[in-house]
Amino acid sequence: MGWSTLTVLLLSSLSALPTVVKAQSENASPPKITDPAGYVNPFIGTINVGHVFPGATLPHGMIKAGMDTDSPGNHAGYDGDPKYNVTGFSQLHDSGTGGSIPLSNFKLFAYASCSSFEKCPSSIANRKLLRKTLADGSPDDAASPGYFSTNLTNGIRVELTATRRTALHRYTFPAGTKQPRILVDVTNDGQRSSTKPLVTIDSLEGKGTGRITGGAEFAASFGPGRYQAFVCATFKGEGYELGKPTEHGIWLNNYPTTGTTSSAQVYMGFQPELGGIFTFKPNPTSEITSILARVGVSFISSAQACNNAEEEIPDYDFGKVHKEARESWNELLGRVQVDPTGVEEETVELFYSSLYRTHIAPADYTGENPNWESREPYYDSLYCNWDTYRTLYPLMSLHDPVRFAAIVRGMIDIQKHEGWLPECRGATVQHYMQGGSNADPILGEFFVKYSKQARALGVSPEDLYTALLADAEKQPPNWNLQGRQVDVWKSLGYIAQDMFSPGGANSKWVSRTLEHAFNDFSIAQVSKLLGTKADAAK
Repeated sequence: MGWSTLTVLLLSSLSALPTVVKAQSENASPPKITDPAGYVNPFIGTINVGHVFPGATLPHGMIKAGMDTDSPGNHAGYDGDPKYNVTGFSQLHDSGTGGSIPLSNFKLFAYASCSSFEKCPSSIANRKLLRKTLADGSPDDAASPGYFSTNLTNGIRVELTATRRTALHRYTFPAGTKQPRILVDVTNDGQRSSTKPLVTIDSLEGKGTGRITGGAEFAASFGPGRYQAFVCATFKGEGYELGKPTEHGIWLNNYPTTGTTSSAQVYMGFQPELGGIFTFKPNPTSEITSILARVGVSFISSAQACNNAEEEIPDYDFGKVHKEARESWNELLGRVQVDPTGVEEETVELFYSSLYRTHIAPADYTGENPNWESREPYYDSLYCNWDTYRTLYPLMSLHDPVRFAAIVRGMIDIQKHEGWLPECRGATVQHYMQGGSNADPILGEFFVKYSKQARALGVSPEDLYTALLADAEKQPPNWNLQGRQVDVWKSLGYIAQDMFSPGGANSKWVSRTLEHAFNDFSIAQVSKLLGTKADAAK
């Protein structure tokens, strides 16, 4: 590949504020790229343990609807190697992470040819199957911002799109399918870690097309905590009246039981696989049947998951949801315009694909924080500040400062309620630390660049500084999860190898010393801007 120079025009999103930053070439502006999403290749980084998520999501969306596979490198669910089987299509993922597999909650799976309801293979080991492949041996998958599709070897085509807290699936069955069925898996997350599962099937009377609600408790990917998540799935025929299910039931491990409506009706035993299956009537006016599944998710309750779905996708309009998702991405990506004159298209593709991936996480979980009520934004999937303060946030400060401000507000709100700024966080719980309290340079980055606009962006300078001082001055009981080992740091000016203190592992002495120093440097820059000279000199 030959590298060429891209001329870049950056349009800030701070149009409502006094200062707008533009980086512009001296030449006349090139024709505007109106569909930068068309240059994005979501599959870059999805093989060889790349852990990249290629599914359907909005910019910083909570919902990340995508394929799950049985690959050992399926941290984002997907693997681009077609030798791996598909286990379902779940609603929550992260992208680019280490640790254990995060999320991958609430998989859906479809059947075209079970010999009977009870014979449908429901457990992951028994239901999984391969994708179709193209002539070149690659999987028959397609993706673009806000959309994902695949064709399975059972003849079913699967398409996914998303709003912030709700996924919309479209399952198109082979011609002549007599009993299209859809499974909902409540328990199998990426780590197979669920406990305390609950499943209920209802909305079976009148014009109800069947609804399944449920939830469970799951393990964090990079820490000792556990979190609860909840699901609400409903169905609609595309182009025909679906009617109520002709069959329904709870499945346990590899045994569906027709007519059951609650997990209380089956004996679960130890660590079960659990969910529900529905059989629907086919489209009576067409050989082809397409069924839509609307899947709301919440970290609060199954009732809120249902509310999220009804609020965000009231009409099950797949084309509309997909169009609006792509428009969201085009607005964001289109803030950066490039002049592709004389540049290989692959270079433009790499540019926009990389820019796209900087807006997969953190994820906007606003309204989905189970730990406290707040009017402030709440962002999660902070994987992890020790990496992103050096890379993601300096770019975001230029490309999307309004979003950056919302994330900063969310971090400050976490500090108000938990005592310290978050360092690494996923699925609403703290994860392990590595070096320092690296939300400090993130807040410092924001304030150094936007101190004059902070209040207009909703950020209180006083609250921001209070949050920074909490990291710098107060040692938490468990500095493996938040804050720093500041008592030793303040007394010696470095982290000593031979000094043990409760609350964390005595390790990484040199790297933690370096991180602590940069954390304090960042706080000092804020101190100077606020005129607190004594703090700046510490």
